[in-house]
Amino acid sequence: MLSKKYRFHSRGGVRYVYKNGKTVRRSKASLVFCDNERGFTRVSVVVSKKVNKSAVGRNRIRRRVYEVIRKNFELVPKGRDYIFVIFSKEFLKMKNAELETILGELVQESKIS
Repeated sequence: MLSKKYRFHSRGGVRYVYKNGKTVRRSKASLVFCDNERGFTRVSVVVSKKVNKSAVGRNRIRRRVYEVIRKNFELVPKGRDYIFVIFSKEFLKMKNAELETILGELVQESKIS
C-alpha cells in the first residue's frame, strides 16, 4: 500500500483537484491531475458503486491500483495531485501487467498535458 503521506485525507483536496485539474481519459479509467505546492505527490483512487456493488470488490480494486502506483512511484512526476477514477469492473480480475500498462499510459499522457 502507498504510504499515508502520499494519499489524500480530505474531501476538500479531492474537490479542489476535480475543480481545478485537467483530465486524461481512457476507456476503463481516467486521471484527474493538478499541480500542488506541497513539494510531493498525492494520489487518490476513486471506484464508484456502479463499478462494483460490493465494498469488498471496490476496496480490492483500490488496493490493486495503489500497489501498482507504489511499485512505480518514482516514474510519477513530483509536485502533483492525482486522482485515478476507475470505470470498469475488469480491474478486479485484470493481470498486473495490463493494470500497469493502463495506469502508465494515463500518467505519461498527463506529463504531456
